Amino acid sequence: MAIASVRTAEAGGGLEEAAALGLDRDALLRILHSLVLTRRLDERGHVLFKQGKLPGSFYTCKGNEAASVGVAAAMAPDDVAAPLHRNLGLHLYRGVEPWRVLCQYMGRVGGTTNGRDSNLRTQDLTSGVGIFAGPSHLPSILPVAVGAALAFRVRGEPRVALGWLGDGSSAHGTAHESMNFAGVRRLPVVFVIDNNQFAYSTPTHLNFACSSLAARGPAYGFEGVVVDGTDVLAVYREARAAIERARSGGGPTALELMTLRMEGHAVHDDAAYVPPGMHERWAASDPVRRFEAWMREHGELGDGELSELERGVEDAIGEAVARAEASAWPDPGTLEDGVYAG
Repeated sequence: MAIASVRTAEAGGGLEEAAALGLDRDALLRILHSLVLTRRLDERGHVLFKQGKLPGSFYTCKGNEAASVGVAAAMAPDDVAAPLHRNLGLHLYRGVEPWRVLCQYMGRVGGTTNGRDSNLRTQDLTSGVGIFAGPSHLPSILPVAVGAALAFRVRGEPRVALGWLGDGSSAHGTAHESMNFAGVRRLPVVFVIDNNQFAYSTPTHLNFACSSLAARGPAYGFEGVVVDGTDVLAVYREARAAIERARSGGGPTALELMTLRMEGHAVHDDAAYVPPGMHERWAASDPVRRFEAWMREHGELGDGELSELERGVEDAIGEAVARAEASAWPDPGTLEDGVYAG
């Protein structure tokens, strides 16, 4: 077997490359809609938190939209995802409705855990969605993804599991154990590393000494790929290749998506530790604006069509807020429902 290596992916190409990847104009518009919806729902979440309508906290995903949506778009309906608290775009693209996301944050029964949890600990294993709820302790969701991949192998199902980890949690023993087991068994799993360059307030150069986190892959016998996480088409292309490699028996991939968390760890964090000018430099590659510009150049997207899309998103979010606020609080008498087996 050839020695596994790390490579840096090229940027996403033009319309011909998108077509070769199976992305027609409708698919490209769906990606754009998901990026805009993710950004706008994230912004509304900030407002709702400041209004005291979200118990707990709110974890921003600004800057990570393309990383989440690009991977989600590459998944097959029966594939499964074990994401983090910043992968809002994955949830929305895979079909979790905005009002259910808000119910989840509000602790209402309309959330996927029926008020038993908050944040993006969304679990919906129906076909087409296939999302496992992530725990607070990262990356404890990775053994779940690896276990799902093992189950697919044992049952002979052509399905792939995707497990997410961040730059900070890549140093945790659970991440290494999961990658080692998946590499030894050549399991159909993709490890998606959201490298947003700060583990809370700790910069990556104080977290690890290797040149890239994708190098975790070759350390355990499988390929590593470094991708510009602000380029949704590059993310889609490399995620699709990794998923199909896993599906065809080629084993795991470590897919490192380079982004910058454009706000603090959560809304209570002012991110004062980020060096001056860093946010401004990364803002030039804003993933939503970047794909809008690409669609104008290659997808014949005009101002009128973009305005209509944005109005539709704003209307959908307004309806989602109203529906979430009208949803009931959970009945304390149902606290143990679904907890213990009969």
